Amino acid sequence: MEIEDGRWEDAEPDVAALAEEVAIAALEASDFQGSVVILFTDDVAQQALNLQFRGKDKSTNVLSFPAPTNPEGHLGDISLAFETCEAEAREQGKTFSHHLQHLVAHGVLHLVGYDHETDDEAEIMEGLEREILAGLGAPDPYAAERGDDGES
Repeated sequence: MEIEDGRWEDAEPDVAALAEEVAIAALEASDFQGSVVILFTDDVAQQALNLQFRGKDKSTNVLSFPAPTNPEGHLGDISLAFETCEAEAREQGKTFSHHLQHLVAHGVLHLVGYDHETDDEAEIMEGLEREILAGLGAPDPYAAERGDDGES
């Protein structure tokens, strides 16, 4: 865990522990083992990464950078942008911690090969995200899109 922006810890004092718990759960659910580095940064740094690696000159909530196969078992890196994540949680009526859990699970699943480019891929990936989050006691992150609150 690398925390470049202290607002992450202000918003979620146990941000590193929470992210580690989710990353482990996502790896277990997808039957992968290995290490992941998570960078907690801001929109300016995220925008620079997005431009450099994806050619998109804007910030985004989470970026995943899969590592080439290596003997150390490092699966890749994830970066999260504070301002974008905070705004999305507020706009979607989610707690900051629940949104963070979702984005970490999402990022880890990208590292191990899941994607959402097609409807079928999205259905598989979103189902796995729901399963991971439910196992951690977090609500369905896609509930608002279906018109329910996802809380039980």
